[in-house]
Amino acid sequence: MEIGFTKMHGLGNDFIVIDNFSGRIKLSKGQIFSLCDRHKGIGADGLILVEKSISFGEGKGEALDCFMNYYNADGTEAEMCGNGIRCTALFLKNYYLKDKKIFKIETRAGNKEVVYEKDGTFSVNMGKPIFSHQDFPKEKINQEGLGLDFVSMGNPHAVAFVENLEAFDLQKIGPLIENNSIFPNKINLEIVEKNTQALPVYKVKVWERGCGATLACGTGACAVYAIVKKSLSKAELEKEIIIELPGGKLFIKENERGEIIMRGEAKGVFSGTFEID
Repeated sequence: MEIGFTKMHGLGNDFIVIDNFSGRIKLSKGQIFSLCDRHKGIGADGLILVEKSISFGEGKGEALDCFMNYYNADGTEAEMCGNGIRCTALFLKNYYLKDKKIFKIETRAGNKEVVYEKDGTFSVNMGKPIFSHQDFPKEKINQEGLGLDFVSMGNPHAVAFVENLEAFDLQKIGPLIENNSIFPNKINLEIVEKNTQALPVYKVKVWERGCGATLACGTGACAVYAIVKKSLSKAELEKEIIIELPGGKLFIKENERGEIIMRGEAKGVFSGTFEID
């Protein structure tokens, strides 16, 4: 079976995006793992099947443009991906909904609204952060020399603040925290260093469960904001703060309902086909 795909990325966090509106494509965990392999496959941090939403075309509830069926590079399902949903919106705009400015996309973490901005970036309403969840402890804990705060942005995150980001070996610490038995569904890790400038800027490195170190993480950037907003002034909260990741910058703010709005780019790289049995 020959399958078409588009390679896309948000700040270097890259994805294999596949049109599956027909619903005919079924990929196993092993096939997804192989496709995301950077040496023997296409290579990516994750794979997205763009599919019909449950309510697509059925008049049930709000009209949704698609379901983002997202998988980590190891083939496991994930609830949500902030960079991936911007790429999904760009895919819809490029191939199906050229003139549309607002996209409604179903995810395993609920329905999300994505807005195409005048500067070509995409803004995503990521919803409200959740500070109490079965995926992590209720209180702050210390692990591997890091003080960890916890929040869910549809998927679980551990956020640690440090004086010097470069002093921590993410490749060593990341797997230990991700796979710690206290996290029943594993966890994502963000290590954060504050850099005081005219606007608050937070330098962040990310370890994503099921992927490893990535150049960017949208839900991770929102998780950092959810923790740091408690220390921001009213004037700072009225503006976007900058999350500086290895792959580039994401811009985060909160709306009047306490929902986190993430803004950033999405880019197409190339398209092609692959064959599976």
